[in-house]
Amino acid sequence: MVKVSDLRMREVINIADGRRMGPIKDIDIDLEQGRVSAIILPGQSSRFLGLFGREEEIIVPWHKIKKIGLDVILIDLRDITEVRPDNSSAGNGKERFF
Repeated sequence: MVKVSDLRMREVINIADGRRMGPIKDIDIDLEQGRVSAIILPGQSSRFLGLFGREEEIIVPWHKIKKIGLDVILIDLRDITEVRPDNSSAGNGKERFF
């Protein structure tokens, strides 16, 4: 069993292109079904010198996670499934943690 806090310590790597995606920023949990529905990664920042604009998030559905290892999480993102602004709400009966 893997603790949610342990997931944050692992590096996320896209096996489609070998790119490091950064650490897990947040997790979407479907409370009705009692399971993790997606992990949320930091996207490319559209901020100018960190002052203006918003940071985007990359939503990785659980089925795109291929392997959770001791040090890394391998995902297969041949296409980015969803990018949303950082300040959007989860909604839909899902909770976000972190």
